[in-house]
Amino acid sequence: MKLSRFLFAMLYAYAVLSLQAEAKTPQGEVKGHASAHDAVSSRKAISDAQIALPGSVTGGDIYLGLLKNAPKLLDKKVPVVVFLHGSSGLGLQAIGQWQQWLAGLGIASLAPDSFALPDRLTYKSPVSKDIYEKIHALRSSEINLAIQALKTIPWADSQQLVLAGASEGSVAVARYSGEAFAGRIIFSWSCEHNYFVASPDTAVLDGRPIMNVISASDPYFSSANEWLGNASAKGSCIEAFKGRANASVVLIPDAPHTLLNLPMARQPVAAFLENLFRL
Repeated sequence: MKLSRFLFAMLYAYAVLSLQAEAKTPQGEVKGHASAHDAVSSRKAISDAQIALPGSVTGGDIYLGLLKNAPKLLDKKVPVVVFLHGSSGLGLQAIGQWQQWLAGLGIASLAPDSFALPDRLTYKSPVSKDIYEKIHALRSSEINLAIQALKTIPWADSQQLVLAGASEGSVAVARYSGEAFAGRIIFSWSCEHNYFVASPDTAVLDGRPIMNVISASDPYFSSANEWLGNASAKGSCIEAFKGRANASVVLIPDAPHTLLNLPMARQPVAAFLENLFRL
C-alpha cells in the first residue's frame, strides 16, 4: 500500500511539473510562406538596403538612408561592414544608430532588407526548427547578395569587409565559411544547440578574427529562457570558440537582447574593427 501511494505521488508530481513546463512555454506563431529570394526581391533587398556613409565619402555629413537614394559621392573607397538585421527588420532604430556610429569611425555599412521578399516567412517564437532553418537559409543567401553588390559599388573597399549580424541575422554570420570577409561579429546569438537551430554549425576560420557580443542573461539564448531547450547551455559562443586564438567573447552583465549601442558593446567592437581595418 505504501509503495502504491509513493508511486502515485511521484506520478502526480511529474504531471504537475510537466504542466508547469508547458505553461511556461509561450505559444508560437508563423506567418507568410516565402523563404527564398527571387530575382526581383534579390535586387530589392540590396536597393532597399540601409547604408551609412562616412563624411570622407559624401564630402560632408554622414549619409544614412537607402542605397538607392544615396547622394552623389566622392571617388573614395572605405571599409564596409555588411550587417544582417534581426527578426524585426530594419525598422529597429538601434540599427541606424549603430550604422551612424560606424560612419563616425570612417566605416561604411550596408544592411540588406530581408523583408523585400513578399509574403516572407515570419514567426513568433517558439516554432519548429524547420521553420527557423528556412529563415537561416534565406539570411545566408543575403550574404551572397551583398557580396555581389559590393563588387559594383564604387565606395566599397572589397579588401576591407566585415560581416556582422544580430539575433536572427547572426546565425547566418556564425555559419559563414567563405573568404570574402576579413572578420565577423556575432551579436546576441550563442552558437549553441537550442530551440533556434537544428545544429549551430559555427565556422571559425584560421586567420580571420571572429567576435561574439551577447548579454550574460540574454532573454532568448541563455538559461534565462525557460524554453531554451539546452539545460547545459553557456549562453555564449565560448564553447564554439574554444581553442581558437582569433576568437573572442564579450559577455555583458544585465544587458538586453538588443545591445548594439551599449558603451560596453561599442568599445570592443571599435577595437576589433580598427585593428582589422588599421584605422
